[in-house]
Amino acid sequence: MIQWRPLAVLAICIMLSPLRAAGQEDKMEKKIPDYSLKERREVPTEYTWKIEDLYASAADWQTDKEAMASAIARVDEMARGWTSSPMAMRALLDLVSGIELKGSRLMAYASHQYNTDMGNTGYQAMAGELRSLFVSLGSKLSFLQPDVLALGAEKFSAYLRAEPGLAPYRFGIEGILREREHVLPGDQQRIAALTGLFSGAPERAAGIFNDVEVPPAEITLSDGQKVVLNYPAYLRLRAAKNPADRTLAMKSFWDNQKKYENTLAALQDGAIKMHWFNAQIRNHPDCLAARLFSEDIAPEVYQQLIRQVRAFLPALQRYLSLKQRMLGLPTFRYEDVYASAVRAIDKTYSFAEARRIVSASLQPLGRDYLAALQRAFDERWMDLYPNKGKESGAYSEGTYGVHPYIKLNYNGDYDAVATLTHELGHAMHSYFSDQAQPFPTANYTTFLAEIASTFNEHLLMHHLLKNEKDDLFKLFILDNYLDGFRGTLFRQTLFAEFELAMHRRVEQGQTLTADWLNQKYLELTRQYYGHDSGACQVDDYIQVEWNRISHFYLNYYVFQYSTGIIASLALSDRVLQGDPGAQAGYLELLKAGGSDYPLNILRKAGVDMTRPEPYVIALTRFDRLVGEMEKIVARLQKQKKF
Repeated sequence: MIQWRPLAVLAICIMLSPLRAAGQEDKMEKKIPDYSLKERREVPTEYTWKIEDLYASAADWQTDKEAMASAIARVDEMARGWTSSPMAMRALLDLVSGIELKGSRLMAYASHQYNTDMGNTGYQAMAGELRSLFVSLGSKLSFLQPDVLALGAEKFSAYLRAEPGLAPYRFGIEGILREREHVLPGDQQRIAALTGLFSGAPERAAGIFNDVEVPPAEITLSDGQKVVLNYPAYLRLRAAKNPADRTLAMKSFWDNQKKYENTLAALQDGAIKMHWFNAQIRNHPDCLAARLFSEDIAPEVYQQLIRQVRAFLPALQRYLSLKQRMLGLPTFRYEDVYASAVRAIDKTYSFAEARRIVSASLQPLGRDYLAALQRAFDERWMDLYPNKGKESGAYSEGTYGVHPYIKLNYNGDYDAVATLTHELGHAMHSYFSDQAQPFPTANYTTFLAEIASTFNEHLLMHHLLKNEKDDLFKLFILDNYLDGFRGTLFRQTLFAEFELAMHRRVEQGQTLTADWLNQKYLELTRQYYGHDSGACQVDDYIQVEWNRISHFYLNYYVFQYSTGIIASLALSDRVLQGDPGAQAGYLELLKAGGSDYPLNILRKAGVDMTRPEPYVIALTRFDRLVGEMEKIVARLQKQKKF
């Protein structure tokens, strides 16, 4: 489909920081302000994002919404003969693009307002009204793909030469033409589209079943406390300080999940078979090729990821063995992975301090990047602190023609500083893309989305390790960073390999039974975590962990977390080493948006994901940092500080 900018634009979460004019920094409180029990209207304006940059009032929003509805009403008339001439084609595409642009601003206003004041149902109603308009628009645009295919590549090329105003739509139209061999005839396409009425049922059913209907186990901790072991309690207790409590929580939770393994296996089987159905009816050889085709990603990239990560599993297992020594455990178990090997550092950063640290860490990106960063702080692109009714977590969302908006819940700890730089990475990606690209090609793909955010995290970690004098805090930073690396790269690649195995089994005409899923998941987890080598004992009850991974319903999604962090490490390594053209190449990646296929955009920036080099660079960095962590532990133990 044409790359219309999505309405629920990328929201990618980690943690972030606030916003202040430069002249006000020294006046900012050392103590982090607390508005968590205050109504939204009581939060000082300087701590909130500048929502009026979207609309000055709800009345202005309503006026624009009505204008959007009027524009949608014109689509049917404009659609008649829209491919009969270059001018008619541009007129229709300009109309639709204008509707999408207006809709993105309308949705941004409604969703941002709601997310900071969830008790106000008026904003929820506004978003609902807007979704209805987009349903109406979508139903009116069903002619686009078949009409473009009927027009053909040769005639479209002639149209482009005759009408320069079609240039912003070239990439999207050529994407439709590229799908020719995989597009069904009209009636069949309509029938296939109707499967959307039920294709998400397995995922929804599994979510409801796991989150609502599975009765939780009950356990008694070592201190006598009785706990109802729902999923949030499980996530908390698997990182408990007491090893026996960690083991009890994990074993009890997964033993309870095993009771329902056959139901959840049937749902997983149904989801994978829907993927295979869709691949077959569109003439793709397998599910992986079908999933990657629209973004022109070679299946070899997926295989390369698994191959290279497997080659570096000894580095992961070295890190786990180090954690075992730091925790003082005779045996390191899978549940011990989640325990912090370094006590939390009692360090609080005011927002002004966080701004200075993040800005200093991003100096290698140059003047233009730092100027945009200053705008984010000075022009109230961020909403800083929790308030009553504000959504938890953090996100960044670009709004074309305005600026990105960053939602924070800043609390001053180290994670909040890391979240700040992560979300600023997303914001700068949106900002530079929007500045350089027309609206139809400004939105970047999921494959590229996590590169800019994790790139900033790499630079933050490098800066802190270089400038921090306290070895204990360095150790805390490294453990935090490497555990994130473990979860984002090694764990997600394990998931990707498991997902590939599930699809291959279904493609061979087999059924995903609980026994097969359990055996395959346990086998892979033991291989990755070094069960046989003694690095990490993975007990049998881990075999059902697959049945709580909702991403397995999404059709080859998780690998993008791994490729994203690999690409960002390879790019940041080049920038930090001062490689000629590395900084400029990275900024060009940010500016490229969705104007080309993701692998092409990365190649222009100096990273070829079809080759082993970026994987080796990233994984060698992990191994090198484990070595740095080992040295710090040795120093601290010698000083009797650890």
